[in-house]
Amino acid sequence: MASDFSRTLALLRREKKISQRTAAGDLGVSQALLSHYENGLREPGLSFVVRAADYYGVSCDYLLGRSMARDGSAVPAERMDISAGSEQEKSQILNAAALLLELAEATGSEQLPHEIEAYLSIAIYKVYRYLYLADPGSIEAVFRAPHDCFDYLCDARAREHELRIRTAARGEAGYGITAEELQRFPLSPAAISERFPSLSSDLLTVLQQVSDSIEALGKNFSPENKKS
Repeated sequence: MASDFSRTLALLRREKKISQRTAAGDLGVSQALLSHYENGLREPGLSFVVRAADYYGVSCDYLLGRSMARDGSAVPAERMDISAGSEQEKSQILNAAALLLELAEATGSEQLPHEIEAYLSIAIYKVYRYLYLADPGSIEAVFRAPHDCFDYLCDARAREHELRIRTAARGEAGYGITAEELQRFPLSPAAISERFPSLSSDLLTVLQQVSDSIEALGKNFSPENKKS
């Protein structure tokens, strides 16, 4: 919790464009203690967390790194005790993908939405084939790509689309993408929530879930764990 809280606490103060001294006075703590909180040297008590959340106009879940939505609406399913594979989780994935395409289309790019669709299609194809292979009665001849290499071919094609997505998102040319003049707009979680209120919560929930997952994976490969 300390790293998420300290990072978010410092970011909110900078966004508000106030000094550490001013924030400390408003929050009823010394500047030295606030500095310790913002740098992750001390963990706050619950009363300070609530006070800081009210002061910056965000939820405690957001302040503690449990949600990427400032109102706390995008708390991952496992944190809300919702069973895996629930209808809510299915709709979250569908809505998150739909919002990604809306964001791409809003830039005015003709190429970016196509590349994202192609990228997502590869993931669908790959997972379906894994499910198909698990069926003892499956007939491999249904697919042209052999079962012993299709996933590698999918990975190669996916990386190609990733490169094109990055290029198209910048409006640049290369790797089969032509340069385009794009419409730029803020893409922070707060801005997305304001612009797409009906879909943003699901996207932010998915982002939070993956963020937690890759952070946990990174900790498994940290130097501290290797030593142990």
